Amino acid sequence: MTVKVTWKLPDGTEITGAAEAGQNLMQAALAHDVPGVIGECGGTLSCATCHVHVAPEWAEACGAPEDFEDAMLDMADDRDETSRLSCQIEASDALDGLVLIVPDA
Repeated sequence: MTVKVTWKLPDGTEITGAAEAGQNLMQAALAHDVPGVIGECGGTLSCATCHVHVAPEWAEACGAPEDFEDAMLDMADDRDETSRLSCQIEASDALDGLVLIVPDA
């Protein structure tokens, strides 16, 4: 199954693409050339270059960061209560239509 995800960029541009169920959303962002999602560590949870803000209406569905992700998010600029590392969000049926906001770099 594919899941529809929309990334909102700082300039107002939106990129909508598909992610395969089970794929992390950093990989999906890279596959769709989403600017601002770099994924420097390749999804090994050792950087914060895939930081995104989950749209408020999707925050509960995505869940809160685990302890180690929470610590890594301390390295991210513009962190807020909906901040997540997109490498730690896995595409699933429950997230079909998800909106992620890419912070201004």
